[in-house]
Amino acid sequence: MTPVILSGGSGTRLWPLSRGQYPKQFLPLVSEHTMVQETMLRLSGLNGLKNPIAVCNENHRFIMAEQLWEIGIKPAVIILEPVGKNTAPAVAMAALSAESEDEVLLVLPADHVIVNIESFHIAIAQAELLAKQGCLVTFGIVPTLPETGYGYIMKDSVQQGSAYKVAAFVEKPDLATAKNYVKSGDYLWNSGMFAFTAGNFLKELEKFSPEILLACKQALDTAKTDMDFTRLDKAIFSTCPANSIDYAVMEKTDKAVVIPLDAGWNDVGSWSALWDVTDKDAFGNAISGDVLTVDTKNSYIYAEDKLVTVIGVDNLVVVETKDAVMISPIDRVQEVKQIVDQLKQLNRREAQVHRKSYRPWGHFDSVDNGDRHQTKRIVVKPGAKLSLQKHHHRAEHWVVVKGTALVTRGDEQILLTENESTYIPLGTVHRLENPGVIPLEIVEIQSGSYLGEDDIVRFGDNYGRI
Repeated sequence: MTPVILSGGSGTRLWPLSRGQYPKQFLPLVSEHTMVQETMLRLSGLNGLKNPIAVCNENHRFIMAEQLWEIGIKPAVIILEPVGKNTAPAVAMAALSAESEDEVLLVLPADHVIVNIESFHIAIAQAELLAKQGCLVTFGIVPTLPETGYGYIMKDSVQQGSAYKVAAFVEKPDLATAKNYVKSGDYLWNSGMFAFTAGNFLKELEKFSPEILLACKQALDTAKTDMDFTRLDKAIFSTCPANSIDYAVMEKTDKAVVIPLDAGWNDVGSWSALWDVTDKDAFGNAISGDVLTVDTKNSYIYAEDKLVTVIGVDNLVVVETKDAVMISPIDRVQEVKQIVDQLKQLNRREAQVHRKSYRPWGHFDSVDNGDRHQTKRIVVKPGAKLSLQKHHHRAEHWVVVKGTALVTRGDEQILLTENESTYIPLGTVHRLENPGVIPLEIVEIQSGSYLGEDDIVRFGDNYGRI
């Protein structure tokens, strides 16, 4: 069985922690591991598990690769989507990339929480057997309350082993309808997790959504391989219809069955959902970071960079990051998406990136900036190097704080250690690399008429960036 990790979401409802360039699946929200790492780690102990196929946004490729590498997972392939097209094309790409048509694919979103691993493994084993018998299996979560934020699956009375034939997929209901669904016992939450053989899924996709299959085949036929990455051609993949696997296949096929799953599942789709799955103090508060409270109850309080103090509140969400603060009643956290929409309309960088920005070679933190200057703290991983580049509009001063830096500056190379510095004049071709075995930390002071990240002319890059 091959896990297929779907990591295309942007996680806007968990802003300001989750952002376009670093969404929630890459954050350690409920443990020391990130959510994509937890998705793989909870499969530990399953027999016959092959290396996973990951499908992610092209901009997240190095984050995905590094986070899997950190937990000792080498993916069979990481398929890069140049544009988001929903889950049906993503799963089609994975199925077309499988070793054989008989390969059972276990399709898992990268951003879910599952508490009861034993129950989850039992359900997976049942799903694998049904998939080998020709079924398209989905996992339906046994509802614990009349949730209006999830789609539902109506199970048929016809049982097939441990599963039920799917009677219908239904949209997110209003509260009254959701109460009736839960009361009837015939409805399950739609988890977005599936199991089927690659061949059976592709046959059903060809039957019900042939235009998606054709576009995906063309995109894969023209794809380029780069290290562990399969890069899809943007022009071709853009022609693929955007559709979910539910609409494209599962609602139309007669092979769909659902396995009820009661394993402490949560899709962590909002701050209230994250509060649900986080350990709390005696007053019902979920607290992370440097936080002090007085007379505060049933709240989620997250401090990333500063001391946060909260007095006399109840049912509140307070999230502080290095460049943004979000405060909301718990019962209105779904409206965070409206804030993100406003940020996008205003072309604010906070919608997409954190003050701390991640790169394949490490990361940098923009600690101060003005009209003609910017100061960054840059960390370069051992053995990594930035691209060979120059800037048209800025000069740079570098001061080594920790480690050793090998600096290319024009025709010369300079080795710098702690407390040593160098100057890169405007227009000079340069490169920074870490030849050591510990992270290299430098302070960079930029000065010039324009300090944007797009003022980079690259002459060579280890990571395939233009």
